[in-house]
Amino acid sequence: MATLYQLHSTMDTLRHCTEQMASTWRAGDSIVFLGTTVAFIDWFNAYLEDIERIEKKEIAAIYALTEDVAQLDDNTAAKLNLPAKFTAILSDDEWVALTQNTHASGAKFDKVVTIAL
Repeated sequence: MATLYQLHSTMDTLRHCTEQMASTWRAGDSIVFLGTTVAFIDWFNAYLEDIERIEKKEIAAIYALTEDVAQLDDNTAAKLNLPAKFTAILSDDEWVALTQNTHASGAKFDKVVTIAL
């Protein structure tokens, strides 16, 4: 089983949030970027490179929410090329389905952890 981390961070706290997540990271875990955190995907990837305990290949999936991506202005979204950097961009219903029934037989995640510092 794996953990789904929900990461909600400002640019000022992103490094610390990434380090907190890394302290309990296991290969096969996934991440959902919440709110404006989607705009910091490149910084997140750079911080991951600084953390020796996590390799990008150990991350099962990185998600963003459709609503959060839509909040970015078109120029920013185009420059970031977000669809290429996330495994999927989820609707609210897809996000809820991903986080529900974590103990059900065949569930993808055994726990959901939210990091918001």
